[in-house]
Amino acid sequence: MSKPAASVRELIREHYSTLTQSERKFANALLENYPAAGLASITIVASNAEVSTPTVARMVQKLGFKGYPQFHQALLKELEAQVSGPTQRRANWASEAPEGHLLNRFAQAVTDNLGQTFSNLDYEQFDRAVHQLADTEGRLYVVGGRITRALADYAFTHFQAIRQHVTHMTSSSATWPHYVLDMVEGDTLLMFDVRRYETNLQRLAELAAERGVKIILITDQWASPITSVAHYTFNCWVEIPSAWDSNISTMMLLEAMISATQEEGWDETRERYERLDELFDMTRLFRKFS
Repeated sequence: MSKPAASVRELIREHYSTLTQSERKFANALLENYPAAGLASITIVASNAEVSTPTVARMVQKLGFKGYPQFHQALLKELEAQVSGPTQRRANWASEAPEGHLLNRFAQAVTDNLGQTFSNLDYEQFDRAVHQLADTEGRLYVVGGRITRALADYAFTHFQAIRQHVTHMTSSSATWPHYVLDMVEGDTLLMFDVRRYETNLQRLAELAAERGVKIILITDQWASPITSVAHYTFNCWVEIPSAWDSNISTMMLLEAMISATQEEGWDETRERYERLDELFDMTRLFRKFS
């Protein structure tokens, strides 16, 4: 399976240091409202970013496009990928699927996803996010969507053992105002949102951000709209030969965060683990082997 083509967002990050000041102005305007800011004509997008048309033309060529039409088409394809449902996703990969067993194609796709995810990971941002997750001065809230609520549940189970003051928000958005009511500046909200992005999660993020809550977002390569209010955003590559997206790279990133958070405050965490084991022994929840 061939390596997935780089997104326009990735190309901008890769070539950002080579851009002029005016080209960076357009690049920043595009990233702030991605990909919508680049879906109009070249004259309109240039005007909206307050740069000249030649500036836009030069920048798209620096990104490797022959001209603005090819750049525009690439953004349209990304937008189509963002909103595609299971039937369309399967049609996309089935029409391009190489010969060979599904297991081999699946394994290659997952391997590519992991490579893409970690090669695009900002390690300094990762460390800052982990420091935020380990900060027990504030409460940690965890929430996911229709598919990602399983990831949120997994995260909650581990973070609850690692640190105090952890709240798992229910999957019912009707109950979320009760949680928001108690959110204060200094709290942290760990969110999972992948395509199709959920409007209720976006509104929750906006309400939390207004209260000074630090938002850590784990999303896919196309990036949830929550990115606009998130303090830390992590993009995970998710496409596989299936009608559904994969959570493997997302889970690996989450487990790395859990491990790093555990190490951040190991002395306190170790004591919690020991006390927790004592409680498990008292309740005889788990079988002990001699």
